[in-house]
Amino acid sequence: MLAGTLTTISFIPQVVRIVRTRSAHDISWGMFSVFAIGTALWLTWGIGQGALPVIVANFVTLLLSVVIMALKWRFDRDGGQPQPGTGKRNTA
Repeated sequence: MLAGTLTTISFIPQVVRIVRTRSAHDISWGMFSVFAIGTALWLTWGIGQGALPVIVANFVTLLLSVVIMALKWRFDRDGGQPQPGTGKRNTA
């Protein structure tokens, strides 16, 4: 349970950073897509085994990964990159 908790909550600082800076420019679509697929497979395995710690950890991790990808999609659509040190987008 401790391992699942630590690896799952490790994504929270990334979500907070993306929301604060309103930028996910440096997040890799490829990495998070592959990671989300792997997490979904672990979740599927956990469900098949009835392994509650695996199910809970991977469900929350998958949810956080999807949130990160949704934020990336949202902020990438806005155009522009954050101005250094401000987190504000330069749309000029």
